[in-house]
Amino acid sequence: MKSIHVIHALLAAALFGASTPLAKLLVGEISPWMLAGLLYLGSGLGLAAARLVRDRGWTPSGLTPGEWPWLLGAIFFGGVVAPLALMFGLTRTSGATASLLLNLEAVLTALIAWVVFKENADRRIVLGMLAIVAGGAVLSWSGSGAATSDRLGPLAILLACLCWAIDNNLTRRVSASDALFVASAKGIVAGSVNVGLAFALGAALPSGPILLATLAVGLLGYGISLVLFVLALRGLGTARTGAYFSTAPFIGAAVSLVLLGESTSTAFWLAAALMAWGVWLHLTEHHEHEHAHEPMEHSHRHVHDEHHQHAHAFPWAGNEPHEHWHRHEALVHKHPHYPDIHHRHSH
Repeated sequence: MKSIHVIHALLAAALFGASTPLAKLLVGEISPWMLAGLLYLGSGLGLAAARLVRDRGWTPSGLTPGEWPWLLGAIFFGGVVAPLALMFGLTRTSGATASLLLNLEAVLTALIAWVVFKENADRRIVLGMLAIVAGGAVLSWSGSGAATSDRLGPLAILLACLCWAIDNNLTRRVSASDALFVASAKGIVAGSVNVGLAFALGAALPSGPILLATLAVGLLGYGISLVLFVLALRGLGTARTGAYFSTAPFIGAAVSLVLLGESTSTAFWLAAALMAWGVWLHLTEHHEHEHAHEPMEHSHRHVHDEHHQHAHAFPWAGNEPHEHWHRHEALVHKHPHYPDIHHRHSH
């Protein structure tokens, strides 16, 4: 099962990374504020439409009362505060410094997961994350030595990274829920807020073709990417998913080579080597010990494996995977595992 979740995380990084050079093609046509809002709005509206088609109409979110505060917190930090802080920071920070600082999101995501939410990580995972982040830093560093105009810009970008790191950890708390609903809700709220701010600042909507292109990039790079990110959170936990996702700068740079005709450099290949090493360290991780599962109830797609031995209170034709509300009884056993939605125990 781990390989599926790793693929989810890397595909999420690929889509998000590819959206950056695509957004570069659009930024000359749209104000930065409007671009940020439309990218989120394209994500939210596209996923909401997909959910309506999938469920053949509107269906409840499936979130429990206790999960709503986590989702609303994730939307506030990641969809509202972070984009505002980033846009402000970009107006007062050189491009090289901004790109370098954005790599702190993965580090802060992992630190919050380990320190606040007590997610387990051995030395191999820590080393792999550091290698991936180091690759992003090498890739981002332009060597221009351009100075920032003041300290507010870098501090604002640091705040954006912190907010996205909080968002990642809060989203993990609802990762067992419908990923389409989680991602569409975040996109619609964040997009509406940012488009509203863009209008307040005097920005206007772009022409029809540019508008449709922007919404499409948002659906792919922000929407579908976020759905895959939530699925990866479900199986890998926050720190590991964040580490895989931090390969996005390399993927974005690779797309730029083809799309924008940019040339490679020694830094590009060094970054590729560091990131490949970090991903390999994570792929070859082995975590196994005796652990206890506390009784719990939730709903998600599952098969009847060793963690899902339950009866059904409804007629069941034996189809798997399937989804319904179910209860896990207390269980003590030993097997290889990761901090997924069933393994959030202390060590």
